[in-house]
Amino acid sequence: MATSKIHLKYKFKKAEDEILRLAIDAVRLGRKLCHDIEFSPEDATRSEKDFLYRVIESVIKAGAKTINIPDTTGYTYPQEMYSLVDDIRNNVPNIDKAVIAVHCHDDLGMAVANSLSGILAGARQAHCTINGIGERAGNASLEEIVMAVKTRKDVFGGLYTDINTKEIFSTSRMISNLTDFVVPPNKAIVGRNAFSHESGIHQDAVLKKRITYEIMDPHDVGISSSQLILGKHSGRHAFNDRLKALGFCLNEEKLNKAFIRFKEIADKKKNIFDDDLRIIAEDEIRTIKPLWGLISFEVTSGTKINPRANVFLSKKGKVVSGISCGDGPVDAVFKAIDKITGYNARLDDFRLEAVTAGKDALGQVSLKLKIRNKIFSGRGASTDIIEAAIRAYLDAVNRLELK
Repeated sequence: MATSKIHLKYKFKKAEDEILRLAIDAVRLGRKLCHDIEFSPEDATRSEKDFLYRVIESVIKAGAKTINIPDTTGYTYPQEMYSLVDDIRNNVPNIDKAVIAVHCHDDLGMAVANSLSGILAGARQAHCTINGIGERAGNASLEEIVMAVKTRKDVFGGLYTDINTKEIFSTSRMISNLTDFVVPPNKAIVGRNAFSHESGIHQDAVLKKRITYEIMDPHDVGISSSQLILGKHSGRHAFNDRLKALGFCLNEEKLNKAFIRFKEIADKKKNIFDDDLRIIAEDEIRTIKPLWGLISFEVTSGTKINPRANVFLSKKGKVVSGISCGDGPVDAVFKAIDKITGYNARLDDFRLEAVTAGKDALGQVSLKLKIRNKIFSGRGASTDIIEAAIRAYLDAVNRLELK
């Protein structure tokens, strides 16, 4: 229930007393249904404090066990959040009967800092998300809050979380995979470069003593420095063992499919690294039962010829093909697929990233297609970026077919 004048005037068009009554009634109703009620005075950081105090005191009397203080628009800054939580503790007589929580958005890039300030002021719960995903600019990043509290015990005293930090990195990858939100390389804690050192001086110092430039141990967030490199001669047992070490437990059917995909990639790429294996496993976990499958494709392209693609797909055991020209090889294969499937898809987003270093690196394509006024996400990986693009395109089309 919002408490700021802006929300009362423009969203609810109600007076403070009516909002107060509605808040009390809502908590009382919730109390009849369950024991633990959490109340959020929406837009608390832009609310008049006296009214905010009244609402909080009243809903606690009505049965609220947790009072969440949202910075709904990401408007406040750390000193203000600290003062607000501190003021609530000093001006709400019955606040000792509830836990204070904070819920911070990242519109001004201060969600984590605001959350930590709230914790220092007495909040004992923080709403946060893996990778900081959320509406608009996102929410406070769970991994950053957890590791800040863990790393700076000198600041946070005896405070701790029960988060198993060794699962942070793999969970971040899983969320990125499921949501198609790419983690920026420079993202704190879980970004690809978070524990990388490019400067020669830095590298030399880290080799001598890690703590010279690393305030956290990568192992603490689940990043392993050891890699078992697999290749085309690696067997199914070694493949499965490494997947399990990376946190993937595939059933027999998915393991067989993943191993076939591993062998396909290993025939094209000399060394298969952990990041390659993660992509193979994640793709298999994410994969739906496809209606359309890739058989083969042929592409001709160059600076002096019109790009042309011939794509062969399978559908329910039958092979179908399509030929098309386009503005580049990727556009040509996409138009050929459209001819085969009968969809006139619009490409809304297209991202390509190398999974590992090297000229033979696995490339991963993430894209979004708009078909029939709906958005469908797709992802595909291959050492051939055209093949990766086709696999991603078909992934999106197959998701449409399931609707």
